[in-house]
Amino acid sequence: MGKKKQKQKVVLPPELPPDVPEDEIEVSDEDLDFVNKNQEYAGFVSKLDTQSITRHINRVADVKEDALESLYEKRSRKKSLATDNIQLEVDPVDALPVKTLDGEVYYRKVSKGPNNFKNAQIEDETVGENDDIAHDNGVVKLTKAEKRAKLKKLRKEAKKQGTPVKEVEEVQQTSQAEVLAEVEKDLSVEESNEKKKFRLAELGTSMLTDPEGNIKSLKEMLQLCKDGDPAISILGLKSLLAVFKDIIPGNRIRLPTDKELAMVVSKDVKKTRFYESTLLTVYKAYLQKLMGLEKVAGFKRVAIRCICTLLEANPRFNFRESLLGVVMKNISSTDDVIRKLCCNTIKSLFTNEGKHGGEVTVEAVQLIANLVKAHDCDLHPDSVEVFLSLSFDEDLRKPEAPKKLDNKTKKKNFKKGRRNDDPNQVPASDKKKNKQEMMSKTREEVKAEFMAASFAQDAMEKRRIQSDTLSAVFQTYFRILKHTMHSGKEGNESISGPFGEHPLLAPCLNGIGKFSHLIDLDFMADLMNYLRKLAGGTSDSNGGGITDSSHSSRLTVSERLRCCIVAFKVMRSNLDALNVDLQDFFIQLYNLILEYRPGRDQGEVLAEAMKIMLCDDRQHDMQRAAAFIKRLASFSLCFGAAESMAALVTLKHLLQKNVKCRDLLENDVGGGSLSGSITKYQPYATDPSLSGAFATVLWELTLVSKHYHPTVSTMASGISTITNAHDQVYRANVSPQQAFMDMKVDQESFVPKSGQKSNKRKKGGKPAAPEAADGGAVVDEEAVRVKLSEHFLLVNEMEENERLRRELERTKLGLRLYKEYKKQKKQKIK
Repeated sequence: MGKKKQKQKVVLPPELPPDVPEDEIEVSDEDLDFVNKNQEYAGFVSKLDTQSITRHINRVADVKEDALESLYEKRSRKKSLATDNIQLEVDPVDALPVKTLDGEVYYRKVSKGPNNFKNAQIEDETVGENDDIAHDNGVVKLTKAEKRAKLKKLRKEAKKQGTPVKEVEEVQQTSQAEVLAEVEKDLSVEESNEKKKFRLAELGTSMLTDPEGNIKSLKEMLQLCKDGDPAISILGLKSLLAVFKDIIPGNRIRLPTDKELAMVVSKDVKKTRFYESTLLTVYKAYLQKLMGLEKVAGFKRVAIRCICTLLEANPRFNFRESLLGVVMKNISSTDDVIRKLCCNTIKSLFTNEGKHGGEVTVEAVQLIANLVKAHDCDLHPDSVEVFLSLSFDEDLRKPEAPKKLDNKTKKKNFKKGRRNDDPNQVPASDKKKNKQEMMSKTREEVKAEFMAASFAQDAMEKRRIQSDTLSAVFQTYFRILKHTMHSGKEGNESISGPFGEHPLLAPCLNGIGKFSHLIDLDFMADLMNYLRKLAGGTSDSNGGGITDSSHSSRLTVSERLRCCIVAFKVMRSNLDALNVDLQDFFIQLYNLILEYRPGRDQGEVLAEAMKIMLCDDRQHDMQRAAAFIKRLASFSLCFGAAESMAALVTLKHLLQKNVKCRDLLENDVGGGSLSGSITKYQPYATDPSLSGAFATVLWELTLVSKHYHPTVSTMASGISTITNAHDQVYRANVSPQQAFMDMKVDQESFVPKSGQKSNKRKKGGKPAAPEAADGGAVVDEEAVRVKLSEHFLLVNEMEENERLRRELERTKLGLRLYKEYKKQKKQKIK
């Protein structure tokens, strides 16, 4: 037999490596550089026909296609029966190695589990589809080069952090999804906010158009105020404020009782009841919402503004007490915006009493009084300054006088047979004739009285309201004065609060000065005693001076000057009923002029004190007037142009009013005039009557006439030309306050001129003083220092001598008392 024909063994070609997307293929920088340098050798790669190569590899020689397919099926069946979860390294013949960025070479691993490779391909396809979807949703699609660079960057970061590359890719995909979700959420929130705004506008317009028909819209608007978005919530609060301000009635709403609800009523009454109950319910919920937001920092200003607007627009409506309580709680807030809102609301209630008939005024004043008491006078000055907006009718304090009949009416009644004490009596003959006329007149009078009574209050009620208001106001003022006096005593030192040491004293004094004519005379003596102690103390019986008490030791110069001003205002407003000696206040003003400092104290207060105490006073003691003239002349040398101008205006006023004081302008050998009781001038005397000012002259005017400001120098020169002629007519001058304010405004834009002097030598004379670089003369600092040291040494010696003299007087007095004691003791022994 011949040899059997052997069966041809078919060997299948090796499997191709799995398809890898171009995005995942990494090409090192070295390969790119090599290809770019050798493009003529690598050009054939772009011309390869990959499909024909694949067909050639899969083709087997002399084998039919059906047999080839059966072989491929057998191979795939064997793979499916292989064990799962075993990772094998692919044969190097079947797959190309992969080179990492670090230079390591490894082969891809494919798990032999069922459908794992296929699932990996499906996942890659899904990722590609998601990229397209993300591009459609608005995310910018990256090019292949950009994706490759991004993936390379992510893998570097993953390698540094020790995170697998797959996790980084998953994080990247999830971050893109989160961004898309946030964008969609923002778009949906903006759309919903726009819809809510349009809805608020529609509801508000419908409510203002027909409040009774669309009263249910208030509940929906209130619901929008509770939105989570702060902008929508604030917009809802403001919209409801506008609606309530327009539709709220001018009186209170009383809900019907159960008995009234059980009664059968018409449709109109039911509609009105439903409208009022719904309005009151939503209004109450709205106020509760505002009071809750008043404690939240972001909504506090909006809530306070809404509350103040509602209280000011409708002070008679329901829940007025709650609104007023919130306003009073914030009337002394440290936030300037909130405090001004509350204070302006209270001032508006005080000035517009016609809206509420004065009831809210009494409540507000009493609440402020309780607030001052609870906080121990540690409030912002604006909280008490609102009292200055109050107005009182003085006619209500006077009892009504009975009407008296004039002589003509009495004669007419006598002729008609009527008694003078009964003017309403009508003769019997005229009753029938005037019956109809009287009835028609009575009807008109009743109608007029009814209309007047419906809008106007009774005189007794007005008097009661005004009395309660005045009582609360002056109770607050006296409490502030008393607290200021006790805070300066030893062992009761006050601690300075956030608003200062005595924040309420200035508005308290201003209020007392304004309403001093309404104070009961029984309290006038105590008030003047308080003001005298706060201004600086009482007169010293030994030295004739003033002893500073502990009450005024902690007060500023401006506050002590205000006490003097208020004392004079109280005196002049009650001139007929008071007989008070104001000598202590003149002494205090005389000493406070020296304690004044321009940067620390208020010049307006000093100018007002000069006007009220010196210019407006009709009569002056000559010794006191001369002392003030001399001190004001010295004062004009020491301070700025505004203070100097106010002092010179006052000085000129005193010279024109007191003819004898013009002797101070004479330049006698022995001084001014020796006609006074004191022949030597005492510049440091505390009492102006004991200073001996007539023994000196006004040499200060010569220096002030060379003042840098031309207005001040002109005023000083004009005062120097006043003569002693008794026939000189008095002419009214500008007040010190007006002069101070005008000079203060003018001084802001005033630039003093610098004198330009030549430094040339004159014939037969000495060379002029050298000039500085800025045009002024060079000052010898050493000479000035020597002169100042001599001056202050002399002043210190004078003060030391004065102190030793006082100690000597006290020692003499003690010895005298001791001798009298010993003498009396000997007499008793005998």
